Amino acid sequence: MEEQVNYTEIIKQEYLKCAKDPVYFMKNYCFIQHPLKGKIKFDLYPFQESALTDLNEHRFNIILKSRQMGISTLMAGIILHRMIFLEDQNILVIATKANTAKNLITKVKTMYKEMPSWLQPKTVEDNKMSIAFKNGSIAKAVGSSPDAGRSEALSLLVIDEAAFIRGIDEIWSAARSTLSTGGDCVLLSTPNGEGNLFHTLWKGAIEQENSFNPIFLPWQYHPERSQEWRDEQTGDLGDKKARQECDGSFLASGETVLDLDRLKEYEEETIIDPIDKRYDNKLWLWKLPNPEYSYLISADVARGDGSDYSAFHIIDVDTLEQVGEYRGKISTNEYAKILYAIATEYNNALLAVENASMGWAVLDHLINMEYRNLYYTNRAMATRNIKKMLDSELKGGTKDLVPGFTTSGGSRPLIVEKMEERIRKKEIILHSIRLLNELKSFIYINGKPEARPGQNDDLVMSLCIGIWIREYAIKLRIQGKQISEALLRNVSKIGGYEINETMEIKEDKEKNKIMQENNIKSSIYSSKANNENPFIYNTDYGDIDLSKWL
Repeated sequence: MEEQVNYTEIIKQEYLKCAKDPVYFMKNYCFIQHPLKGKIKFDLYPFQESALTDLNEHRFNIILKSRQMGISTLMAGIILHRMIFLEDQNILVIATKANTAKNLITKVKTMYKEMPSWLQPKTVEDNKMSIAFKNGSIAKAVGSSPDAGRSEALSLLVIDEAAFIRGIDEIWSAARSTLSTGGDCVLLSTPNGEGNLFHTLWKGAIEQENSFNPIFLPWQYHPERSQEWRDEQTGDLGDKKARQECDGSFLASGETVLDLDRLKEYEEETIIDPIDKRYDNKLWLWKLPNPEYSYLISADVARGDGSDYSAFHIIDVDTLEQVGEYRGKISTNEYAKILYAIATEYNNALLAVENASMGWAVLDHLINMEYRNLYYTNRAMATRNIKKMLDSELKGGTKDLVPGFTTSGGSRPLIVEKMEERIRKKEIILHSIRLLNELKSFIYINGKPEARPGQNDDLVMSLCIGIWIREYAIKLRIQGKQISEALLRNVSKIGGYEINETMEIKEDKEKNKIMQENNIKSSIYSSKANNENPFIYNTDYGDIDLSKWL
């Protein structure tokens, strides 16, 4: 007679195997969502198994990792294993943003839902930011904030992308006390410069000066990575960024943002003397306006404490060539007059003024002078998510527009990265030795790109703004939309002013007055400039008439 299979005993043995061996548990019962293969078993790579062993042997762990190593997924498996097989686990995940922390909890839920019923504890709480079991275990996700680490005693604290969290020192100080009863901690991140808390703790762990166990996971540990893949990352990200994201290289304080060899090429090939200098040598021009071309002017405004400069660039929209540059110390009123005059001379250029601090005073002057082609920023520029920003711009209309360009903690990394990419690929034509000298002293200080102490970055940041606008304004097509529509209809109201033929005559007189005051010689009022549209721009989407939306 055939022996009857005792399924209860088999399940019991499997349960015990899973409880004792997290690697066995994950390989056999955890499913993950693969971007190409869909839902698959979590078949750990050898380096992930080794990291898991390390994590289980130490209370405090710090992981310096390459990008896309599956460590967040590994942490999800660790969290779920603890929640299932240990009672009353209180687990907290902190990340740069709530959504990032939520993604890790989502991975925990995906694994949980695919498990056989005999491994699934009953849930008593399941929402976007947390999951809790009947055995008293709970995992929660929170974004970074000063009180993010303040909680009841924790069994496990996970801080994801720790090097990129603002205010991490205060968060860690608060969270550290919650682990005093014996809880474990894992800090994981790619590097983000020297001098921040993550770098300090990593350095201390390597030198055995603190209680953290260091785990280093460079790209070579991943069996599906090759030198070809690594070379592609350099091409996509640039050498410095690739060394940071792939090799785990801390970008040392004092290391230049731009490749010095590339800047030397610019110095030898495109840096030339200007053909015209105005305003006591403050304004340099390399090309006079062509009535058939479109231009944009990107302006940075001095803070007003005398330590920095007001600066702007004149950029050919089509060729991305620097055709003019201003750098000087000047009052906001006089600066606005110069911007008005030069923008008018260069075919009513799209004029983008940074709206921080004293920038609002300059914008106020320009609005009162009724310059019609001002750049407007959507409030979504506060985010680092480009897709979210573009979607917000395209769907939000003009209700969230503010005059000028907003440089925030969210937008600054984006515009600096775009500038570095364009220079690295030599897709922008630069002529100014003043700008080149600023680029040479534009360095990383505690992971943040800024001027070397004692130097300035006013020309650099105004260039960043110009490149960003040239890159994305054509796609968005809404900057200054209300103003341009008023210009085309000839009768409208902007900011409480009614524009009609009388207003345009009045404005022409005001333009002439300002042009005369600033000794500007321009062809902007020639019959050719008045009768032909200089705003036709060729793109991958076909010809775009910029005058309809600029």
